[in-house]
Amino acid sequence: MHLTTEAVRQLWRRLPRSGRLVPVLVSLLAVAGTATGVILATVGGQPARLTGQPFPVPTTRPANSVGPVVPVISATPAAGPGTPGPAPVAPLHGLRQADLLVVAPFSLSAQVLAAVSGLPGVTGADPIEAAKVQINGTYTAVLGVDPSTFREYAAGPTAASNALWQDVADGGIAVSYTMGTLDRLSLGGGVTVTGRQSERLRVVAFGTVGIGGVDAVVSDSVARSLGMPAANAIVVSAPPASVPALATRISGIIPFGAGVEPLVTLVTEPASATGVTPPAAAYGGPMTVAELTAALRAAESRQGLPYVWGAAGPSAFDCSGLVQWAFAQAGVRMPRVAADQARAGLAVPVSQLEPGDLLFYYTDPTAPGYISHVAIYLGNGWMIQAAAPGLGVQLVPADFGPEFAGAVRVYPQIAAEVADGLA
Repeated sequence: MHLTTEAVRQLWRRLPRSGRLVPVLVSLLAVAGTATGVILATVGGQPARLTGQPFPVPTTRPANSVGPVVPVISATPAAGPGTPGPAPVAPLHGLRQADLLVVAPFSLSAQVLAAVSGLPGVTGADPIEAAKVQINGTYTAVLGVDPSTFREYAAGPTAASNALWQDVADGGIAVSYTMGTLDRLSLGGGVTVTGRQSERLRVVAFGTVGIGGVDAVVSDSVARSLGMPAANAIVVSAPPASVPALATRISGIIPFGAGVEPLVTLVTEPASATGVTPPAAAYGGPMTVAELTAALRAAESRQGLPYVWGAAGPSAFDCSGLVQWAFAQAGVRMPRVAADQARAGLAVPVSQLEPGDLLFYYTDPTAPGYISHVAIYLGNGWMIQAAAPGLGVQLVPADFGPEFAGAVRVYPQIAAEVADGLA
């Protein structure tokens, strides 16, 4: 079996040697869906075209947040009398925000790490492994980490769990709450993880890392035994205001073939908070009536089809897979995961929702500030979603309860720019 090394290498060859930011994380880690299917019917007639000025692009905030400690189960039996115990994981000394990811399809040298670490504004820089490998036959974004240092970059509740990181250090795999629950994995059970080699690993915890598109974490030694390139990525922490300039500086010192991307999540602040309303032309404009109608009809044609975690159609879907597939039928390229789809347009308040807008949710108790679910608004208080196993693709009343994170109106130009690295 292969990692994404060759595919990513081809992507890097197309990139210019400049300060342009590229969607490196999603290009390496995200899974592309299919784009075929049958258009059947629509609900409530043709959607009305957007009028008036658009709303600002969603801003960003740290993914680390306060919440309940995640459930964990040990993957390694306690050592018997006279048996040396495993090296203890260092305690958590504080949280760092994962602001930037440097990644390459090859190992990054110690000199590159030192150069990135030494840049003004960098408050943390740690080497990790990042690749897409199979977990029980499904390609999944996986990080290989030093549990003692990387835990500081994880979502708050995940970072705080000493047992989780010790079990990862001892050879287990921690998966996201979304993957664990929706793929019906059992805490303490085994999964087959396949890179260039296969390993049978114990699922030691459900705990979201807080980096979009990443659904599993193993130790760096396990990552290397799977064939992931050693230290092919660097996670960077920096003050939010310095991230754009820092990304440009990093792009100028990393080797050809490597790239850097900011790591962001949606914040639901009123549009007026910025004091600036950008012109629609700056983002290429929203979807046309024909595009909206095609996307909605495509989504509605999938009613009753099963939910399968990681599926992107045409006969099974997860939440973001349904969005990606439906919009593809309208010729709109979307990123693959919900956290990235939240960057595919401009924020819109509930009072101005129109059919075709995307609704986002915080459904992961292990990372309450992380976008983990998406639905498509249909108008008249209804939405369509692929929510969970056993429910399938269904029309339900739109939910604006405590888990609601905000809404975005898709702009094809923005969506395509975010999705560029997925091609």
